Amino acid sequence: MKKAVDYNKLALALHKKLKGKLAVQSKVKLKSKTDWSTMYTPGVGAVSAYLAKYPEKTREYTMKNNLVAVVSDGSAVLGLGDIGPEASLPVMEGKAAIFNSLAGVDAVPIVLDVHTADEIVAAVKAIAPSFGGINLEDIAAPVCFEVEERLKKDLTIPVMHDDQHGTAIVVLAGLINAAKVVKKNLKKMKVVIVGAGAAGRATALLLLKAGVGNVIVTDRQGAIVAGRPGLSGYKKDLAKVTNSRKVKGDVLEAVEGADVLIGVSGPGTITKHHVEMMNDKPVVFALANPVPEILPKDAKQAGACVIATGRSDYPNQVNNSLVFPGIFRGALDKKLTAITDETKLRAAKAVASLVKKPSPSEIIPSVNHPDLVKVVARAVK
Repeated sequence: MKKAVDYNKLALALHKKLKGKLAVQSKVKLKSKTDWSTMYTPGVGAVSAYLAKYPEKTREYTMKNNLVAVVSDGSAVLGLGDIGPEASLPVMEGKAAIFNSLAGVDAVPIVLDVHTADEIVAAVKAIAPSFGGINLEDIAAPVCFEVEERLKKDLTIPVMHDDQHGTAIVVLAGLINAAKVVKKNLKKMKVVIVGAGAAGRATALLLLKAGVGNVIVTDRQGAIVAGRPGLSGYKKDLAKVTNSRKVKGDVLEAVEGADVLIGVSGPGTITKHHVEMMNDKPVVFALANPVPEILPKDAKQAGACVIATGRSDYPNQVNNSLVFPGIFRGALDKKLTAITDETKLRAAKAVASLVKKPSPSEIIPSVNHPDLVKVVARAVK
């Protein structure tokens, strides 16, 4: 029997050897006097003087045209939680490596030792002149919502919190194809989302934008519904637009007769019994990483027809890397100032289109699909 690979051990060894996954390289070698005089002083003074007069031309004369900041405060890292900025740095480095490898986008990981919305917004606004886009990452809810909205309003470069919108876009792409597999109308399917954090909220809102009429979001207290005691902040707002049939109770009650069950919470929050309570040909997306809400084998035993996870060792991996490189590639190339809901919907359809014949084992393309970045970037308008 082939011995299982210990990826944790391999990753620790590799990161220690590399001492980080990124490096900064000059596009020009400083060999001659002319090189020095044009790349730096005195020649660079002419470029600075020009940009002082025409700051709107900065993209044409600097790395801003291809540079994205990957920003985190380390408060919601993977499934590890609030582990701090230093511990989040390897993840941000990995994100930057994906940007560059898949889309040719230069990205810089920036981890902040501040955690309030005011502090994060101030820090990002202070560094924004260097960048053509801001990718927010692993910032806990509800702070992440306020941070993103304020930065979108205050900056003239695209800002996207990938934990929210990257997840939502790939989920929608997967559901477009899952609906074809189970031969149901996506807009008429009942969708229950387990988890009301950043990904759960954004997924619910994007599904509504896509025309899905029956979306229920649940948290630890059960179904989010207007009038539920203790609801406040963004959950109160979420209750106004979801759960139109006013379903109350726990997840088990919410999931009865559901066509789709999406987990964006944690291990063990979905059971076989939940799946058994669903409609015929149930679709189950268990996206907690690295341990999903329910293991695929258990979901299948309970009758799930289509299953997706956040892991690469199972079919149908819902991975944000399917969309964020292409979205920022398109946004940078087209000099966009914002990433809109329409862009997200188009990106989801673009990703879904790459699976020509959807099946239970293939509703989402591979992150290595040769046309992935190009198709998503083209969808950005």
